[in-house]
Amino acid sequence: MQLAYSISLRAPRAYRLALSVFFFIQGLVFASWASRIPDIKEQMRLSDGALGGLLLALPAGQMAGMALSGYLVSRFGSRLIMLIAAFLYPGGLILLGAANSVTLLAGALVLFGLCGNLMNIAANTQAVGVEALYRRSILASFHGLWSLAGFTGGLLGALMVARHQTPLVHYAIVFALTMLLVATSAAYLLPRDAPKKSGGHSIFVKPDRNIIVLGLITFACMICEGTMFDWSGVYFDQVVHAPVEWSRLGFIAFMSAMAGGRFAADYFITRFGAKPMLKSSGIIILTGLLLSVLLPSIVTATIGFLLVGLGVASVVPLSYSIAGRSKTIPPGVALAMVSSIGFLGFLLGPPLIGFVAEGYGLRWSFTLIAVLGLGTTLLAGSIKKYE
Repeated sequence: MQLAYSISLRAPRAYRLALSVFFFIQGLVFASWASRIPDIKEQMRLSDGALGGLLLALPAGQMAGMALSGYLVSRFGSRLIMLIAAFLYPGGLILLGAANSVTLLAGALVLFGLCGNLMNIAANTQAVGVEALYRRSILASFHGLWSLAGFTGGLLGALMVARHQTPLVHYAIVFALTMLLVATSAAYLLPRDAPKKSGGHSIFVKPDRNIIVLGLITFACMICEGTMFDWSGVYFDQVVHAPVEWSRLGFIAFMSAMAGGRFAADYFITRFGAKPMLKSSGIIILTGLLLSVLLPSIVTATIGFLLVGLGVASVVPLSYSIAGRSKTIPPGVALAMVSSIGFLGFLLGPPLIGFVAEGYGLRWSFTLIAVLGLGTTLLAGSIKKYE
């Protein structure tokens, strides 16, 4: 991994620590929103169906911002866009908490999704640059911090609920905390990105074959992630027949393994290389899901979901890392392309599970997701790693 430009203003560790704070902010903000969805549902007196329709506004905003985020990061640099997004994204929580109608809440969710995507592309573009300074894999650990922040945000949300604080008060506290973190870390962000590639500043750039393959690998991974996020609890309830108090055990196993796996992934990526890690990831995902399908007891299903968490842990960070070193496309644009294709998997996975389960049952739908997850392994051999 070669660095095509020189940055010597600070030690690489300073950039890494600062950027870690911004990944933590991302995870904290998203988890803070998610932790109060039941309370907002009750406040708005929404039915399950109405809530489901409303929640589509968030991915709509994320998808709408994909191409725009890549263009803005390419045009103005990831540092500036990161700082702007680090204010707008937590600020979006205030809009969500203050919304007093379904229409306002839907509009706030679209903006929240757009700002979240803007911060995501800027953060990962910074991460690619910091990784280049280290000349070894470190990007997965940033994503591990996002997962760790998700746990922190969930715990904070539970505390706010226990203390009977409204979502608006909760979100105001999170906003104040994130602004403090931004103020202490902003000066240590990477000052500039790699020189622009031939794609220039155009908002539309034709992806090369490698970017498409990386996008499809991310798609195969995120369709499994989306399934775990939305259907793990249902699977434990309807297939495993776990007691109510154990119904979240599969999700906890998945999230714990994914977070821990991301902190450990950089060592294995550096030791064994990108392709072997991607190939093994798909096999681990397949093994975990099939174990949960063939032996649906509490113990075996929990182990299976834990394996799925380990399998998906390094895929997205690895795909982003490779895409960000494209020789033909600016890093921000390349990351936006891979993220766009991958995020479709996150969106399509849960509905696909529902449609298949309706006709054939949850075990068959999870089997289908297991096969799709193996796509990570099958596609990995087609990647040409940028050096």
